[in-house]
Amino acid sequence: MELLLLNGPNLNRLGKREPDIYGHDTLADVERRVRTLCENRGIGCLCFQSNHEGALIDRIHQAADEGVKAIIFNPGAYTHTSIALRDAVASVGLPVVEVHISNIHTREPFRHQSMIAPVSMGQITGLGTDGYELAVMALIRKLERDGEL
Repeated sequence: MELLLLNGPNLNRLGKREPDIYGHDTLADVERRVRTLCENRGIGCLCFQSNHEGALIDRIHQAADEGVKAIIFNPGAYTHTSIALRDAVASVGLPVVEVHISNIHTREPFRHQSMIAPVSMGQITGLGTDGYELAVMALIRKLERDGEL
């Protein structure tokens, strides 16, 4: 059983990019913590980051075809613009938790709308990189309730 940790544009710059907004954790730090949390529960964790919309769409489709059970997804700026990513999430029928490090609802108005939220199980926003671990715990509980774990 595996989860997919999927990160979109500019998240490869975590720890360097605007640390006053996004903190000092790197993407490798986040991936290590999520992977450890999953492994402690006997769950595999696949990690993927891309700055390219099509690569993210392909990885969502591939996850469903591989039998991945759930996705933790920080779409970055594509959150607010990508109908194609929204449609990819909707098309696979997997539980998805959308994660944002900063609180998108208290930032610039263009960040308030998420294309992904309506087709996601839930959204975690503004809790820093801890939001990724909270997403793992929420997905594990859902999979347990659904008899998938």
